[in-house]
Amino acid sequence: MSNKNFYITTPIYYPSAKLHIGHAYCTTIADSVARFHRLAGDNVMFLTGSDEHGQKIQEKAEEAGITPIAYVDNIVAGFQNLWKMLNISNDDFVRTTQERHEKVVQEVFRRIYDKGDIYLGSYKGLYCTPCESYWTELQLDENGCCPDCGRPVKEVAEEAYFFKMSRYADRLLKYIDDNPEFIQPVSRRNEMVNFIKQGLEDLCISRTSFDWGVPVPINNKHVIYVWFDALSNYLTPIGFLDNPERFSQFWPADVHLVGKEIVRFHSIIWPCILMALDLPLPKQIYGHGWLVVDGTKMSKSLGNVVDPVALIEKYGPDAIRYFLLREINLGQDGNFSELALVQRINSDLANDLGNLLHRTISMVKKYQGGQVMASEGRSEIDESLINDAMAAVKAFDEGMSTMEISIAIKQVWSFISRANKYIDETGPWALAKDETKKQELANVMYNLVESLRIISGLIFPFMPVTAAKVWQQLNMAGTIEELRLDDISVWGKTPAGLMLGEAQQLFPRIELEGDKQAEKAQAAKQAAEAKAAKKARREAQKAMEAAKAAARAAEENK
Repeated sequence: MSNKNFYITTPIYYPSAKLHIGHAYCTTIADSVARFHRLAGDNVMFLTGSDEHGQKIQEKAEEAGITPIAYVDNIVAGFQNLWKMLNISNDDFVRTTQERHEKVVQEVFRRIYDKGDIYLGSYKGLYCTPCESYWTELQLDENGCCPDCGRPVKEVAEEAYFFKMSRYADRLLKYIDDNPEFIQPVSRRNEMVNFIKQGLEDLCISRTSFDWGVPVPINNKHVIYVWFDALSNYLTPIGFLDNPERFSQFWPADVHLVGKEIVRFHSIIWPCILMALDLPLPKQIYGHGWLVVDGTKMSKSLGNVVDPVALIEKYGPDAIRYFLLREINLGQDGNFSELALVQRINSDLANDLGNLLHRTISMVKKYQGGQVMASEGRSEIDESLINDAMAAVKAFDEGMSTMEISIAIKQVWSFISRANKYIDETGPWALAKDETKKQELANVMYNLVESLRIISGLIFPFMPVTAAKVWQQLNMAGTIEELRLDDISVWGKTPAGLMLGEAQQLFPRIELEGDKQAEKAQAAKQAAEAKAAKKARREAQKAMEAAKAAARAAEENK
């Protein structure tokens, strides 16, 4: 049991529109890591939230004829509903419009200003409103547009406050060099190092051309620029201003999990702000890849943006979570396809996991009246299964500790397959027919139930609802939430005499349209073949009768 503090964050999402499957992917990764650390006995703080200020939101609200806060309230309610549907276990939800956050942003500004690292100047340059980003001519794409989103930029000229980010460039490069785990994966780290080496300019951190933002505490003509405001969210709920003891518990954050398009803000702007505040830097910035849909990047114009709510309603939250975490290696881009999702549900969830649970409970009911008998002695096959179970727990622990989530899941499923194979190797149906093999049968049933007890713990971070169902069907004491890694790191904790619950299907197989068409095609083929065979038989019969008639006529003519 580790009992250390662990702080993980997602980006705070921008409520200019509904969230898509890519946002669900990021938050599901963070949730599975948070759940794993709770399973390991850590004191976890898991934060997500919404980034609600800026010109883009103000313009959208004006278009809709409502106030900016009314506009964001409605969309943020959708965020919170989605996280509830996906069983996201965040400990706090920060909104940048909350008073507690505005106080933090103003204090961050004040401290850095008092240190001499913020000055008043004037800004003239190119601004992309959708990305809330400033660009130089050299940074624009070949069409003279924003290099991130490809949309047009506009020239902006106004008085502004600047943060002396350039002062921290060398110190940041040294830090990245001294702490190779700070930016992950390595490809993102290399990109950031190259970006810093091109030279960091001072950062424009206020605007006067709109008022939807946190007022600058020393000059209320200005509002604080969205990134300076947004990044400070990670300090707000852990007591930066009001609870020094809690703050020292959780800061620095263990992982800021972000999409690769905002790694730059988190691994360059944010560390420079923290250095100016004399605060330690987060232990890791992890930039995950994008989800593409059937091989194409999601975009509203293509109409291929995947709504996670519709998917959850159709397939259930755990199937979506499992697919996203299993299918994509963290850090790389991944492909989302509904057909691939259904195939995973059928093969991994219905066939492998669902069958193992259903077969095990059904056999214990049939052969032992539903009661788990004490295990006595072990065969070589039993030892092999137990060794594989313990190896799976170890690999799961290592994989989750290093954010190699897809690898951890594959190790767990490898053990699920092993447990299914154990049924075939031991043949309980044959043992049940032989009175002298009663103890051997009891051992096999015990080992299968114990395997499932361990599997329920291993799948809990990825599929909390399914893990709870397995736990309930096995009729284990307590709740799955109370289970700890230490409990599944030891073989033999299923109590003898346990009466199992009722077997229920976890994941019914989903009939694929292609399967139906294939069945129809097969039936049509068989019908055509039968028809052709019947016709051939008739013609053969006719030919035979004609031959007989010809033979009779020849006989008569002799």
